Amino acid sequence: MSDVVTVAGGCFWCLQPVFQELRGVERVEVGYSGGKVQNPSYEMVCTDTTGHAEAVQIVFDPTIVSLVEILRIFFTVHDPTTLNRQGGDFGTQYRSAVFYANDDQKAAAQKVIGEFEDAKLWAHPFVTELAPLSAFYRAEEYHQDYFRKNPTAGYCRAVVAPKVAKFRKQFAAKLKAPVAAPKGI
Repeated sequence: MSDVVTVAGGCFWCLQPVFQELRGVERVEVGYSGGKVQNPSYEMVCTDTTGHAEAVQIVFDPTIVSLVEILRIFFTVHDPTTLNRQGGDFGTQYRSAVFYANDDQKAAAQKVIGEFEDAKLWAHPFVTELAPLSAFYRAEEYHQDYFRKNPTAGYCRAVVAPKVAKFRKQFAAKLKAPVAAPKGI
């Protein structure tokens, strides 16, 4: 039986390819969560007025990869200590968030945040928002699998590819299979 978790950690183009390669993950979709407008478009979210974060919804098999493992990876592949910012991207749509579906997911997020803060793995305190999942709106089709479809695009070469490479190196034992770099990189 599959489980689903929704997280936001900056640009969704960076998070989707990481989790797609993780053993036990069945599907990853990019979209918008945490806002006050129903069915927002990318253009609306980019105005920084809807309250949505760029998010990924991860469907996974908990018998292969646990929620805690997914959250540990999530808090490793983005900076959970910068408010409304990831690298050069800034605005509330780039915030760090876990949109939990139930109390168990909330407790798992609190546990992992506590572990990371106790271990002083980040120089600054976490600013990750923990909020109940009210809705997840799937992003437009051109955002789905953006890195796979556009590996030579400037943002993909400069930002996404290095994050994916770092993930592959750090979590090689957890990958579905050895992965070659997309052509052009």
